Amino acid sequence: MNKKIVWLVPLWLLAGCAGAGYGDYTAGDLRGINHTPNVINFVKVNGYGGPNIAAYGDGGGYCCVLLPRKWIPGMKALVEWEVDPNPRAIIPLKKEGFGYEEEAYARHAAQYRRHSAVVPVPEYGEQRCGMTVHFLPCNQVKVTTVCMGYGTPDYPIKEPRNLPEPTQCPI
Repeated sequence: MNKKIVWLVPLWLLAGCAGAGYGDYTAGDLRGINHTPNVINFVKVNGYGGPNIAAYGDGGGYCCVLLPRKWIPGMKALVEWEVDPNPRAIIPLKKEGFGYEEEAYARHAAQYRRHSAVVPVPEYGEQRCGMTVHFLPCNQVKVTTVCMGYGTPDYPIKEPRNLPEPTQCPI
């Protein structure tokens, strides 16, 4: 293989996503805000991977999620995520070597739950800043592409950060 190509591919990948153009799509960072007491182990939007997020925390700036340059009426996003419902569990370390004791870790990981939802993508114009996914109680999610920060007056998602999980979720 041509040595120049071997070097160009990693440089292209390292060039970053914000504002990158891919034909009729632009790339932007993927972020998340967790309004629940559970840890989000990972999030994907339309197959693009994103951050893990602490309980009631936020994370992201992961490259990339692709969005059409122009919003499409009825546009939706597939959001997939994994939840650790017991993030404070104590998992014994291996007696020798590094990492966790495998059986204890396997029992803990068996409690992880994967979820997915197809959610509407709100209309956007020329200015958009990737996508922020909000994780709400009862495995509900909302997304936005706005550039302003969560909690600012014009930010479209108003749910408070620390939402309690209800005893029963609506069906």
